Amino acid sequence: MWADTDTDVDYLNYSEVAELVAEMVGNERMLPLSLGVFGTWGTGKSSILRLVQAGLAKNADNYIFVEFDAWLYQDFDDARAALMAVIAKVLLDAAPEDLQAKAKSFYGRVNKLRLLGLAAEGGAALFGMPTFGALNRGIQSVGDYFSGEADEDDAKALKEAATEVTSRTKGLLAPETKRSPPEEITAFRDEFKDILKGLGKTLVVVIDNIDRCTPPNAIHTLEAIRLFLFLPRTAFIIAADEDMVRHAVSTHFRNPSERLIQDYLDKLIQVPVRVPRLGVQEIRAYMLLLFAEAAKVSDKSLETLRAFLVDRLQNAWKPNSDFGVDDVIELLKLPDPTALRNSLDLADRMAPLLAYSTNIKGNPRIIKRMMNVVRMRASIAGKRGMPIDEAIIAKLVLFERCTAAAAVDALHDAINTAMGKPEFFVRLEASDAPATEIEAACPDAMRPHLSFIREWGALEPPLAGVDLRPAVYLARETVPLRSLAASLSPAALKAVDVLRDVRTSSSPAARDALASIDMSERVPVMEALVRDMRRNPDWTRSRNDFRGAILLADEGPDAAAVFVRFVRSLDLPRRPPWMATLLNGKSWAGA
Repeated sequence: MWADTDTDVDYLNYSEVAELVAEMVGNERMLPLSLGVFGTWGTGKSSILRLVQAGLAKNADNYIFVEFDAWLYQDFDDARAALMAVIAKVLLDAAPEDLQAKAKSFYGRVNKLRLLGLAAEGGAALFGMPTFGALNRGIQSVGDYFSGEADEDDAKALKEAATEVTSRTKGLLAPETKRSPPEEITAFRDEFKDILKGLGKTLVVVIDNIDRCTPPNAIHTLEAIRLFLFLPRTAFIIAADEDMVRHAVSTHFRNPSERLIQDYLDKLIQVPVRVPRLGVQEIRAYMLLLFAEAAKVSDKSLETLRAFLVDRLQNAWKPNSDFGVDDVIELLKLPDPTALRNSLDLADRMAPLLAYSTNIKGNPRIIKRMMNVVRMRASIAGKRGMPIDEAIIAKLVLFERCTAAAAVDALHDAINTAMGKPEFFVRLEASDAPATEIEAACPDAMRPHLSFIREWGALEPPLAGVDLRPAVYLARETVPLRSLAASLSPAALKAVDVLRDVRTSSSPAARDALASIDMSERVPVMEALVRDMRRNPDWTRSRNDFRGAILLADEGPDAAAVFVRFVRSLDLPRRPPWMATLLNGKSWAGA
């Protein structure tokens, strides 16, 4: 089993990207700097951030680090205010005695601005006092002053907001300061610059998990970043999924133009760095390291292997830079490498499918979770004395991850019907079998995945003649693990929750949820909905989850095909009127 956490040990040859980022942060001529580390869920953005910090920490005297997890503060604090407070607190803790007074003043000034511009709206609402939008104008103006874009109208908005807060909260808040809002902001900026100059260090703010936040919190965090950008001796490193942020922009702002959606991050981020997609060689190295780690080799041997594999990856352009299982075995020098060799051989064969499969695309987190499912099932098999090899379990888990739920169900049914030994495996694993024969031999629900299944069938170990009923038992015994292994992105998981409870076909929440789903995740989301619907056999009354599935089916033919197979599989004498009404007029529904 492997921990599903971020790491500062490079198993993926991400150190080159991390070193590039660290070099830019360490170059004073590049400051102030805003840099984005972009990638989809599970690709390793957080690990790259940790590698960057580890690299910069080698010269720790030059830097002050602020780590801000946007998701952590969601629903607990205003994201804008939270980021300001976290930065101020870190500077206060780092300030020597001769800067303590200024750092304390700065920390207090953050609280004033928080009260004036960021928390005032919520405070006024708490006391039942309508703000009539004045405070929103004040909040926007705070941001403009920080970024140097303020004008006379901004100053007026801030003064109006401050006046309204003062008059409506008289006696409830602290005595009025003699400084005007623009003066507070100018003093804030000056103190911030003075503290950094006095410390003689670069402030490195690392922001993660923005793409896990709700759209308003994601935007608020990004707006708070804008308050600090372009101030001397600062570097902001922001990890995010570009598509998720652009979805947040389109959701948060009213009717934004396509240009605004496209340009929002581009204007905030000076230097975009994208997490490289893993190829076959990177996945081979990653899995070899995972299995070596699971074999409990010594830390020294594991580091030797890691350094060897990363070196080979970085020199892949040179001749004779390949690596294989024999190299790993030789480096580790285990007394009996038989068990590890079997696992490494399997990883070596699976790597191409993991790199190119549509449902995996070389995503390291999905790979790790999938292999954890394999280990869980193998553990259960061992405890119950099941005669099934881990390699067979791994091969079947790969089938589950790379095909649809209907294909998995068809495979399990075929295994049970044939007493564990389906005949079509004989044709599938025959090297000379034509595609037409394989297609004819496979169950109908498996045929849409024939291209993958042919490659999968060629993987070792062969399954023809093996009683696979224990594997089916393990798969059904670990249904929750299968759901976990599906590894939907945060956006897709939220969409599943919304689509389970769609009360009207015109639901705005459902519309937003559908817009947040990447095209590649429509089928997995539909499969998740179908699995949930199967648990409730009551079709006598209208179902919210069924309505949500219909809306998803409208988005594309692949998701519709999964839904149609499910509807046709229902053991109903006739469709209830409510179901017939919902399906009426849907071209994809058929008869």
